[in-house]
Formats: sequence, C-alpha cells, structure tokens
Amino acid sequence: MRELVVLGTSSQVPTRARNHNGYFLRWDNEGFLFDPGDGTQRQMSHAGVPATDITRICLTHFHGDHCLGLPGVVQRISLDNAPHPVTAHFPASGRVFFDRLRHASVFYDAADIRPEPVGGDGPIVTTPTWSLEARALDHGIDTYGYRLVEADGRRMVPELLRRHGIAGPAVGALQRDGAVTLDGRTVTVEEVSVLRPGQRFAFIMDTRLCEGVTALADGADLLVIESTYLDVDAGLAAAHGHLTAGQAARVAADCGVRTLVLTHFSQRYDDPERFADEAAKVFDGEVVVAEDLARVRVPARRP
Repeated sequence: MRELVVLGTSSQVPTRARNHNGYFLRWDNEGFLFDPGDGTQRQMSHAGVPATDITRICLTHFHGDHCLGLPGVVQRISLDNAPHPVTAHFPASGRVFFDRLRHASVFYDAADIRPEPVGGDGPIVTTPTWSLEARALDHGIDTYGYRLVEADGRRMVPELLRRHGIAGPAVGALQRDGAVTLDGRTVTVEEVSVLRPGQRFAFIMDTRLCEGVTALADGADLLVIESTYLDVDAGLAAAHGHLTAGQAARVAADCGVRTLVLTHFSQRYDDPERFADEAAKVFDGEVVVAEDLARVRVPARRP
C-alpha cells in the first residue's frame, strides 16, 4: 500500500479543526513520518497509525509547528517496543534542537533512533528499489524538502514474450537476470518489455519559490506542499517565507505533478474551498485540500 495519512494541516497556530503539521507516508514496507508537530501522537491514534509502523522521521526544519510532536512520538516508539531502528533526517545545523527534543523528558528509553543529519542537496538514502533526496528551501532558517523516488522498472509485453518464445520459468529468469538463452539465442529484457517509470513523492514545507521547490516537485505523482496563504496575501507569504495556493499550483502545473495536496493553512482563512478554487485556475490535475485524518492514495503508476 502506498498512501498519505494526513495528521495535521495548520500552520503556526492550530485551530479547532486543524492540528499542527504531521504527515505519514506508507510506502510498501516503509513508514515515513514527516514534520510531527504538537499533538501528532494523538492524531496517529485517531488515524490508526501505530508508532511501530514508523521507519523514518523526516524534519524539514525546527520551527515548533513542524517538530514539537517529536518527543511524544519517540517516547511512544519506545513504549511500544518498535522492533526496528528508526532513522531521523533533519537539517544538520539544528542538531542541538533534535537532541533536546529526542531527550525532552525522563522516560524508559528503548527506542533505537538513528540520527542522519542532512547537510546539503542530493540523495540521503539509496536502496535497490528507491532513493530519498533532500533539497534546500528558502525560509530564513535551514530548511529541506524531501523527495522519494522509486527506481524505474520494466513491464513485460505478452505479445513480445510470445514472439520470442519465452514462457513459464524463463520469464522470471529474464526479469531476475536481464537476459535468457533459449535454443542458442539470447533474449534481453529490453527486447520484450517497456520502461515502467517509478513513482515519485515530494514533500515541501515552509519556503518561498526557489530552485529547490521545482527540483523536488519535478514529475511527482503526489506532491504535498504548503499553501499557507491565498494569492491576495502574496506579500505576506513572501515576507514570512511561505507560498500561496496559486504559487503551489503553478509549481505543480509546471513540474508535471499528477496529484497536488495543499496544506499548512494559516488560521486567518476559514473557507478551504478558496484554496481549491485558486489552485484550479492554473492546475488541471487532481487537487486535494488536506483535512486532518484524511487519506490520499499515491496515484497508480504512469502507463
């Protein structure tokens, strides 16, 4: 299963309907927790997300609405005896704040939390099937967005398999080894398949428009991006290092995004449909105005 579980959608000030930030991405056997703001542990309970499902924690920066839920989450991981280590990514310059949050109070510390600070742009985790990248954003303090990229694969074409006489166990051998030899002739996987682009997820919080935004959003199947303000307040957005819904939507349109998730809303607005309307003016893909405890599926792979 690949889906986003929205735990909180407010910006600096939570409201009666919106908790501080918090986003949990299920990605096969991985569980990425992004920006756990205050109250995240309780929101996880409401959403049915066990602390033991978390395998990585990704912090964009150390403003409170993006990190003050970390102590409770870490302590819950410990209380529930998570059977695996949890890697934590965060801006390297904020290491002192991470350490304070990690050990914010006395508790029986059985959690295996492994800090991996982010110090620049590029891949920070690479596995055979996916990679996690970070890019610097423009917010006045060190801030990084994250991008999860699945490795490209190949889709077998039945007609081509038949044409080359490949069937049964030979298909598995071809996928595993990249080529098989039948009756003295070698058939490569490229001859009987087409490229299947891997899926991409991007997470962008608290930033003005910058190169990092477009690099992260490029080709994303699912883009989670802050839209703290509406375009009418673009001056405030620029002054405080944030985006508007219109700006976020233009990024999505320019970068070929498929599903756009708007979030991190200022408490000054009480009508979420205004964000959807503003985004729809420039982006013709799916627009989701995030709500607390909502679930958003990662779109199916591109053809």
